[in-house]
Amino acid sequence: MSRYTRQTIVSQLPIELFSSLKTPMRRLPPLNSIRAFEAAARHLSFNVAADELSVTPSAISHQIRLLEDFLGVKLFRRLNRQVILTPEGQSYLPTVSAVFEQLHTATDRIASNRTTGPLNMSVTPSFAIRWLVPRLTRFQIAYPEIEVRLVTSVEFVDFSRSDIDLMIHFEKGTDQENLYCHPLMAEELVPVCNPDYQQNFPLRHLNDLQQATLLQVSVRSDDWRLWLNAAQVDVGDPQRGPKFNTISLALEAAIAGLGVAITDRKLVTQDLKAGKLVVPFEIQLPNVYYYYIAYPKEYEANVKIMAFRDWLLSEVAAVEEESLLTIN
Repeated sequence: MSRYTRQTIVSQLPIELFSSLKTPMRRLPPLNSIRAFEAAARHLSFNVAADELSVTPSAISHQIRLLEDFLGVKLFRRLNRQVILTPEGQSYLPTVSAVFEQLHTATDRIASNRTTGPLNMSVTPSFAIRWLVPRLTRFQIAYPEIEVRLVTSVEFVDFSRSDIDLMIHFEKGTDQENLYCHPLMAEELVPVCNPDYQQNFPLRHLNDLQQATLLQVSVRSDDWRLWLNAAQVDVGDPQRGPKFNTISLALEAAIAGLGVAITDRKLVTQDLKAGKLVVPFEIQLPNVYYYYIAYPKEYEANVKIMAFRDWLLSEVAAVEEESLLTIN
């Protein structure tokens, strides 16, 4: 049979035959009814479900009746002041919950790969204030479409319970199985103080620290002890002195002439250049901590995170050069 003959025969077939050959349309319940059922079944309360979905309890009841009519079964038993699931409702709920979870995961995956929208990050306070924020303008110029939302915290982020996309921390944490952790730079602890404090106290020899005011940071209470051990000097109690809850506050106290702080040299590069601070003793304690950038492995394809990571690494390379220039 020729191609022309086959086409002619096909063209003469009744259209009803083609309709019968189409894939049958899936019979799906109304989405609003499914949402109402899932919330009411999870809470076993029409009122709580209504609050969660920002509708009235009567709207929840109406949507569930629509779903029951659609399915031809009862999903709830309505008692005086509560509702309970019927066996059919109990059987239906796990599938509905799993579908919503899959939809949520798929939506997050797609949304996380967008180049636009906010980039939520958690950063340790002093690193944010004294290192990152002064450089963020360069990132925003390079990526004006990415809105940065920054919170400060010394806590390790639980990404499964947070909307944080990435964090910058001075510890890797304990459970790294589901995270990418990229080392940024090592801390280099040095003592710093106001130039007038150095001259007037004075601070000429390491033993002079025995009488100096040591400014402490409560979340880094061991830093002075580590540095003093490396310097091989005994000042009595290495944790004596005023205590501050962030490195930034301790550094501001040092700038104001209250005493001597211990900090990472890279956090005070600009203060050293401006003459606000000096390093009275050039004994450097390296590798106490590393700063890390960390994010979940499932965000590996996130364009915003990758853009920020690459930019951050380039800034780290530049600041390493600044530190060398400061030392020299």
